[in-house]
Amino acid sequence: MCDDLTAIEEEAALERQGIDRRGFAGLGAMGLAALAAPLGASTVAAPRLTEKMVRIPTTAGVIDAFFVHPAKGRHPAVIMWPDVAGLREAYKVMARRLAADGHAVLVLNQYYRSAPAPHFEAITQWRTPEGQAKLRPMIPLLTPDAIGLDSRAAAEWLDRQRAVNTRRGIGVCGYCQGGPFAVRGTFAYPARIRAAASFHGGGLVTDRPDSPHRLLKATSARFLFAIAQNDDKRSPGDKDALRAAAAEAGREAEIEVYPADHGWCTIDSPVFDKAQADKAWGRMLDLFGKL
Repeated sequence: MCDDLTAIEEEAALERQGIDRRGFAGLGAMGLAALAAPLGASTVAAPRLTEKMVRIPTTAGVIDAFFVHPAKGRHPAVIMWPDVAGLREAYKVMARRLAADGHAVLVLNQYYRSAPAPHFEAITQWRTPEGQAKLRPMIPLLTPDAIGLDSRAAAEWLDRQRAVNTRRGIGVCGYCQGGPFAVRGTFAYPARIRAAASFHGGGLVTDRPDSPHRLLKATSARFLFAIAQNDDKRSPGDKDALRAAAAEAGREAEIEVYPADHGWCTIDSPVFDKAQADKAWGRMLDLFGKL
């Protein structure tokens, strides 16, 4: 998870690249898109995409979100939860890639109760004292009930969109802070959310009665848990608890520790690992192919 040790590891990764946090945060949209492009990308032209910022009313306020999908046809929907730094250009780029793979993708601003997105240009900015002060009052609002409400509102909104194939299930993916949110979404709306992918998710296994790993039995979803090697080193029992919970619940779950550090799948992370991120992306596509 994002803790002080993770920050030290990120600083070491930046030092190896000869760049500071400000320089890394300055990557533009084209630079991020280059990072997101898969290794060995096909020469076949990607489909034309349609995208816009949208507003989704809930009983807690109005979610601002980024919606992108192929311009033609109906497609299985995916809800994307960003990491702790929230909806920003990096996640728009990642959503476009997923849309080009044939999905209608909705990226949520999890902090809409506090302020519209973006809150940061890059994840490195939340590590600053100013960045952490900004999020300090926002994060406590992201309770399990709040995430459940938001997940259901997002799924119901997607089902009203012409670009969404409602005969297919809805998928959800989450990164870091968003990893457990993906699981909570399947619990909140099991009738429609049928697959969840967590990438270097934090807080998946806790002692609380509503710990995400304890919710699997109340879902109808398949799961992918892609775990960072440094997270596994700190909490080696989590993968075993997830496997046991999935087995007890009778849920299909792929659980793997990747040879990469916390944050490796997010393209503006200092520890982004393109090869391992592409591998995890491929496993997500396989999961969502069963929606």
